[in-house]
Amino acid sequence: MSQRATKGMHLLLVEDSPADAKLVLHALKQAGHVVECERVEDATAMREALARKPWDLVISDWAMPQFSALAALDVLKESGLDLPFIIVSGTVGEELAVQAMRAGAHDYVLKDRLTRLAPVIERELKEQADRAAHRSGEAARRASEARFARLAESGVIGIVVSDAAGTIVEANDPFLRFLGFSREELVGGHLRERDLTPPEWLAVTDQALETLRASGVAAPYEKELARKDGSRVWVLVGIAKLDEDQSISFMVDVTAQKRAEAALVRSQEQLRHAQKMEAVGRLAGGVAHDFNNLLSVILSYSEMIGECLPEGDPCREDAAEIARAGKRAADLTQQLLMFSRQEVAQAKVLDLNELLTKLDKMLHRLLGEDVELTCKRSADLYRVRADPSHLEQVVMNLVVNSRDAMPQGGKLAIETSNVVLDEAYAREHHGVVPGRYVMLTVSDTGHGIDAATQARIFEPFYTTKPKGKGTGLGLSTVFGIVQQCGGSIRVESAGKGGTTFRVYLPEVDALTDPEEEPREPARLSGTETVLLVEDEDQIRTVERVILRDLGYDVIEARNGPEALMLCEAHVGTIHLLLTDVVMPQMSGPELATRVLLLRPAIKILCMSGYTDDALLRYGASDSGMAYLQKPITPDKLARKVRAVLDGR
Repeated sequence: MSQRATKGMHLLLVEDSPADAKLVLHALKQAGHVVECERVEDATAMREALARKPWDLVISDWAMPQFSALAALDVLKESGLDLPFIIVSGTVGEELAVQAMRAGAHDYVLKDRLTRLAPVIERELKEQADRAAHRSGEAARRASEARFARLAESGVIGIVVSDAAGTIVEANDPFLRFLGFSREELVGGHLRERDLTPPEWLAVTDQALETLRASGVAAPYEKELARKDGSRVWVLVGIAKLDEDQSISFMVDVTAQKRAEAALVRSQEQLRHAQKMEAVGRLAGGVAHDFNNLLSVILSYSEMIGECLPEGDPCREDAAEIARAGKRAADLTQQLLMFSRQEVAQAKVLDLNELLTKLDKMLHRLLGEDVELTCKRSADLYRVRADPSHLEQVVMNLVVNSRDAMPQGGKLAIETSNVVLDEAYAREHHGVVPGRYVMLTVSDTGHGIDAATQARIFEPFYTTKPKGKGTGLGLSTVFGIVQQCGGSIRVESAGKGGTTFRVYLPEVDALTDPEEEPREPARLSGTETVLLVEDEDQIRTVERVILRDLGYDVIEARNGPEALMLCEAHVGTIHLLLTDVVMPQMSGPELATRVLLLRPAIKILCMSGYTDDALLRYGASDSGMAYLQKPITPDKLARKVRAVLDGR
């Protein structure tokens, strides 16, 4: 008994005689078949049955009053089903049987020989299964070929067929586009895949080919291919043997992915640099606070000691020397904090020529004797608005950059001039607004800058210097300062012909800012009451001494809570709150806000040895409160206190 019979058989029986139908089923049962049967007598019933459920075969009587085997065969063909169709009849002759077989019947069995029925059915079911398997295989093959054809011309995957010697015998259009070759240039023995591989990738290619010869397949690997124009493309390659004489390579262009990976690596490196610089900035801010407090004590006492000593006393000059050293230290502290402060620019209207004149001696010392410096300053130069210290940093960074480009010495020229940038220039240079500008030109005779470097020269952390020799922040800082001023910067270089930087700063109408000519106070002393809040004992002491020497009545507190209690307890008027910004328990701006609720008319003056970044975080800058940067001196403190009290 066949395996199929043990699973049961779904039989559609076309028969008008119930008795004949029983004979057929009995014959199949006797042969061991388990049959599930449905009997139909006409075309309509047969069509409905075929559509309703799956069948294994159809058995049909030859002739019936309303139907026939040939008509049933036509209904089966209409359905599109490939089912064995067997005729069982007692009247069919040899001539009619041949006609039925030509029409598509698979076999016929006479009713008086039903013992043949089971073997015929089993044979036809097997052949039907073979036909189904063959059709499935053919469909799979056609689908595979269609998929491969779509893949080959998809524009995503390059496909190359090579012979045993590595010569390219066929390549699809995407591969040709990858490399920029025509089919005639690449196919037909003109080029080998090895010829397209840069020298540094030959070892990787040879290893993959060795694996291919040993196992028939080479695991995917990455390499570069040389394009016709000399550029390169990154590809992911997989190779398999087609036969003993040919192999097929599949290649995916991963250039964009590799660039993205490289960009990610650069970003991560920049992030590490930024985090390190942020940590350095935080450390510098903390050190500056303590250093500025110490300098406040040194500068104040040296000045007060000098004033107490009579003219001609040798100790008076010693005190003055201490003060001068302290001021140089204070200037050095400000320079060290320039990068870490993240300050809001203190813009002023200024003459760029005057700023360059002040820097002249420093620039000569910076460049050394082997660099010839020339400065050409245009007369009647437009005024610009900028932070003077920031513009000094622009000049210094550009000069240092030029000096480094001339290790054997050379010439450096700095020039200022008035220029007008018109609409045509603005259209060609993104971000430029037409108008009148001051142009600062810094030119050197150094080794020059190539085009690739020029394209990235203002990027943060980009540097061509050896590792450890430069941060890559100098020119990016210059770019940021110039942009903050509303200007622009351009670089020109002809390889070994030197480099020229042109900085354009917009003209302003005003000759000076009103605040640049402050009105001198009529007096520095006073009799007002000052609430002094400072957590550092030495600083508080020196500030108290300075203020009392000036005639002020001083109430002092070590912190915010203590100051609030004194403010509530004091009977008379308190004219000024002089407070440090950063203190334990309560910040200066927070204290000032609470004191103003108690005494709305009180004036506020904040002071700090931290950088402006700290002031922004504690709110002193945004609040409009007056601010005094440490280190302090008696004269500096006296003038600021008087200015705040007088409402200036």
